[in-house]
Amino acid sequence: MRYLLQKLGFYVIALWAALTLNFFLPRWMPGNPVDILVSKLAQRGEVTPATRQAIALLLGMDEEKPLWEQYIGYLQQVFSGDLGVSVAFFPTPVSEVIAQTIPWTIGLVGISTLLSFILGVGLGMIAGWKRGSWIDNLIPATTLLQSVPYFWLALVLLFLFGSVWQIFPLYGGYDVTSTSPAFSWEFLSSIVYYGTLPALTIVVSSIGGWMLGMRNMMVSTMSEDYILTAEAKGLRSSRIRFTYAARNAVLPSVAGFAISLGFVVAGSVVTESVFSYPGIGSALISSVNNADYALMQGIFLVITLSVLGANLLVDLLYSVIDPRTRARA
Repeated sequence: MRYLLQKLGFYVIALWAALTLNFFLPRWMPGNPVDILVSKLAQRGEVTPATRQAIALLLGMDEEKPLWEQYIGYLQQVFSGDLGVSVAFFPTPVSEVIAQTIPWTIGLVGISTLLSFILGVGLGMIAGWKRGSWIDNLIPATTLLQSVPYFWLALVLLFLFGSVWQIFPLYGGYDVTSTSPAFSWEFLSSIVYYGTLPALTIVVSSIGGWMLGMRNMMVSTMSEDYILTAEAKGLRSSRIRFTYAARNAVLPSVAGFAISLGFVVAGSVVTESVFSYPGIGSALISSVNNADYALMQGIFLVITLSVLGANLLVDLLYSVIDPRTRARA
């Protein structure tokens, strides 16, 4: 219980620090979202001072209030679920923009990251157990693919599979001409079809690191005395491999997976830009281009919560896998 409370206390303080930075950082950047929105409205007619004041209140940028009052109001809005109104997608609320885009990102990047982790750790375990096999010799090729810049690999795959052989579509999240968003087989199969190439890019570019890390840890673990003792006792090789070697070797990979999970949302920007995927990365680019502070703050808040949530989850999982971390708390 003490270990759990320490962890929860740390993450509560980290969340408060992140919220504070999330409030101040956009206000230190150049540009004013009120002026941007007023200039857009001015193209349709005259904008009165009262309208400008109403827009400032709507965006939480009331210049008549001191900064600390704006900060308190921001915290109240966040905890009540009100993230403001988006300038880039005006008058859609920020929470609605995030709710519409984040399932695409989690579905694509989240599943791809989980798939690359499972495949990489599994193949790395076999490579470490059977050194010199063809799986072990596969590691240099996979690490070479990981060293290639991600956007370059994505463009190459897009050119080959989308343009030359025309196996997969070039852009988009689903076929907008033949189906519409609904819980139907046509729509779900279209999502899988359109997401295959972006997912393949993520898996190919990241699996090498998981394989190499797990393979090296397996080799190191296999030289430990307790593995030699287990072999001397005549235990089955499968039990030595999974229960003794792999369980200890996977700990650094689990910690790395927590970081990867936390950056699923943040790491989607390049993927969604190359493939024109309708996820939260595309919304983040739109918010930056339009100086949409409210949307930027909302997306940064989601990124912060995803990082903290993933790290907390793996901290708790780590304490189950390795009880020594719990005992020393």
